[in-house]
Parts: sequence; C-alpha cells; structure tokens
Amino acid sequence: MVSPETKTTIDGLIEKARNAMAQFADATQAQADEAVTALAWAIYEPGRARRLAEMAVEQTGLGDVDSKIVKNQRKTFGCLRDLSRVRSVGVIEDDPDKGMVKYAKPVGVVAAVTPSTNPTATPVNKAMFALKSRNAVIIAPSPSGWGATSAAVDFMRAELEKCGYPADLVQILPQPVNKALTQELMEQADLVVVTGSQNNVRRAYSSGTPAIGVGAGNVPVVIDADADLDDAAAKICRSKTFDNATSCSSENSVLIHDSVYDDAIAALRRAGGHLCSADEKARIRERLWTNGKLNRQVIAKNADTLRDIFELGPEAQDARFFMVEEDRPDPDSPFTDEKLSLVLTVYGVRDIEDAKAQLNTILDVCGKGHSVGIHTNTPAHAKELAESIDVVRVLVNQAHTMGNGGSFDNALEFTLSMGGGTWAGNSITENLNARHFMNITHLVRTIPLDQPAEEHLFGEYWQRHGK
Repeated sequence: MVSPETKTTIDGLIEKARNAMAQFADATQAQADEAVTALAWAIYEPGRARRLAEMAVEQTGLGDVDSKIVKNQRKTFGCLRDLSRVRSVGVIEDDPDKGMVKYAKPVGVVAAVTPSTNPTATPVNKAMFALKSRNAVIIAPSPSGWGATSAAVDFMRAELEKCGYPADLVQILPQPVNKALTQELMEQADLVVVTGSQNNVRRAYSSGTPAIGVGAGNVPVVIDADADLDDAAAKICRSKTFDNATSCSSENSVLIHDSVYDDAIAALRRAGGHLCSADEKARIRERLWTNGKLNRQVIAKNADTLRDIFELGPEAQDARFFMVEEDRPDPDSPFTDEKLSLVLTVYGVRDIEDAKAQLNTILDVCGKGHSVGIHTNTPAHAKELAESIDVVRVLVNQAHTMGNGGSFDNALEFTLSMGGGTWAGNSITENLNARHFMNITHLVRTIPLDQPAEEHLFGEYWQRHGK
C-alpha cells in the first residue's frame, strides 16, 4: 500500500509534467529540436561535462572522471547528431503510392529509471529522446547518484528556460529516492524506460505501465586465428578500461584461437594486461565476490586500487587490466559472469564452432541477447556468429564499449540503453532511440486494388501438395 506522502509527491510531479507538456504541445519541429539541443548543451559544455563527471565519481565511487567526461560529451553529441536527422512532430512520413501518411505524437510523461554507473549521461540521453517528441520526463535516479543526476537536471532545466520552454519538461524524484517512490512514478507515468538492474526492469514490466527495459551485459569477444593481434589487444584494452569497466558493453571474456593463444596473450600484455598467477586468481575470486554477489567495494575501481585489493605482484605494477585464465566457461564459476571490473576472463578455443559453443555457455549464464564481438579477417566467421548466436549485436574489429552504443564509424544509433530482445526479456531488439518515444497515427487512404489471384499465392503449394 503506497503511503499518502508518496502518492502526493508523485501526483505533484505528474501534474507539473502534464502542464509543461500542454505548454509544449504546439511546438514545431524546429522548436522541439531546439529544446533537444538545449538539453545536449546542458551536459556537453566542457565545464559542466567535467563538473558532472567529478560529482558522479565522487558520489557513487564508480568509474573514472576522464571517461565520464568523454561519455557526457561523446554520447550526447552522437545522440544529438542522430536526433537532428529524425522527424518527430506532425507528418513524419508521406507515401502517396501507399496512400499512407504517418503523424508522430507524444507518448506522454516518461518515467526514466537511470543507473548509478551513468548518473548524468543516461538521464540527459533519455530526456533528449523524450523531448524530441514533445514528451515530459521524470528521472528516477539511483540513490547513490542522486546528487550528480540532480545537478544534470538543474542544468537541463536552466537551458530550457533560457530558450523559453517549460523547465518542468524535465524533473527528478526528490530525496530520499526509494523503491516506493520509483514504483509509484512508474505506475502513474505513461511510459517507463529502465536502464539498470534487472530487478528494476522486472518491476517496470509489472507496473501496469507500458515499459521498455534493457538486458544485462556480459560481453564475450573472440580473437580469431587471423586477427591483427596488436590491433585487437589495443581495442580490447581501450574498451575494457574505459570508465573502469562500468559499461554493460565492456568485455568480460576473451576467447582466443588456440593457434595464436600465446601470441595474443603477449599482445594483450603489451597493451596493458597482466596475466594473473593461480594464487592471484584465487584472491580475485575471493575478493571480487561476496556471498555470490559482486562486491560493491571492489567493482569499477581503478587499476591501482585493484592491485592493492588483490595483492598482485610487482609484475602487475603498470598493468591497466587483469587477465585470469579458465579452461572452459563454467556456469558454476563466477569468472563466467559479468564482472563490472578491470578483470578479464580468458579462454582458448579450437575453431569457430568451439567459439560458438563457448559463447553460448557464457551468454546462458548472463548477457544473452546483448552482444558479442569478434576480431577477425575472415568475414564468414563474423557472419556465422550473427546467424547462430542469440544477441542483438555482433561487432567486428571494434572496441566494444565504444561501438556498441553507437559510433561515428558504425551504423548503430547512439544510446546508453541497449535492448536485448526477447532473449533478454526485453521488448526492443535494438538500441533505444527516438522512435520508442512517439506514438504514430496512420492516415489511410484507398489505393488501386492490390489483391493477387489465388493461383499467384497458392499455385506453387497446390503443385507440390495438391488442393
């Protein structure tokens, strides 16, 4: 039973959001785009990008400042690029040959649940998507990231007011944020969009409100026999170490073809990896997990901190990430699971068939539907993974964290929320984008009759099987 105080709080936020939407309802496409640009500038401006990054790390203890600055700016810039190319107000498609005209309309008040790993970039990302179609958004942040998220919301509201738009198009739950408050918001909103724990995703789906949730990551990446090993190692290092591996797209496992295993390990070492001894591996296992769950005091820490926690030897002094070897993926081993840390599990594989089998074992533990990667010069191997592995994305020769949520050199849309399809229990099988924040009205006119003869549709079947 929701408390009167909780209901009153959410009632007030929803009312202000709907009033703001009413004032924004007649916005033109140019005005909607200006509002989106205002939100982008709220976090992209260099001083604010740094300040918000520093607040995020200080308050949550997760990730690193430089990476979060990049995330605040790169993701926002890419998202703004994508949104600038999308129509979202009035007629968005007109096909005279089909007699079809499509009109975009708001979905309403969006409840945006955001994670502690991205307390500034994700709220702005979702707000941009929401306002693009003249919706309002109420952010439900992680309690540990409330301060940073609140600052980002303040910046967004100030930029909207500067342009003459209602500040209440963007709001945030007040402190203290708790499950009851978030749940009531989800139940009163018109759309819920959740990035974060799978518990939050399940609660959103059971809220009674249309919901979009995204799946857990646990990305495994293959290094093929003919891969450019130094290129692959450099990209894996860059991706794995970005924001101390807080991204759901960060590599958690690397599967190396046996024929190049030693050379690939050497390349990974040159790129900044330390191959842990059996004793070091045992200490990592003991300290990265507590009672079967990731240790919040260890995840997303920098390499210097982890070296001390894991008591790694002097040969790890300059390492940027830490590799542990396993014979085969084992559902009972925590190293098969997502690690949210600079720890990378390494396996050997005999061939592409063995790689596919190991990938499936890993994804069955965690990450099914999300994504895999492969470093290869054999396009057919990448094609095999795309055809046979149940994931939404297969990245080829890319730094996974930089490419999976959209990049300037691939066709994926920029986002901080990656759908995993029904494999992950999600309702979307693509990167979250502006299309998920609009309703569409179809104006349907008659066209010349398009009704083929029975023979055209059934003829071949009749010839094979009879009538």
